[in-house]
Amino acid sequence: MKAATTKLLAKADRALAAAQSLLDHGDPEFAISRAYYAMYYAATGILHERGLAFRKHTAIHAAVAEHFTRTGALDPKYHRWILDAFDARITADYGVEADFTAQDAALRIDRAREFAAAVRKLLQAP
Repeated sequence: MKAATTKLLAKADRALAAAQSLLDHGDPEFAISRAYYAMYYAATGILHERGLAFRKHTAIHAAVAEHFTRTGALDPKYHRWILDAFDARITADYGVEADFTAQDAALRIDRAREFAAAVRKLLQAP
């Protein structure tokens, strides 16, 4: 595995830990944001491993679909999850009327954990 990919996966782990800590301290909005970034870093890592780099979040989402979910390498639910997480992150970060619950954040953290685990499994496959 490339060094940058390893660093991106470590960053995903730190984002997950931060998301859980934020949720544990009663801040679901910021927990949702960090959960999205865990997925973002894992997605960026798997794309980097294939020599692909993108600047926009939407380009990363599209590339995950093109190179991994449409090919069957990753379950299509992961593409839906990262899109949902992105939308929730935008609302959580910029919406002044955001009304996320602890359950909303817990769901997104669980999905981010599963997404990162699926990426790791794919990277370890021969």
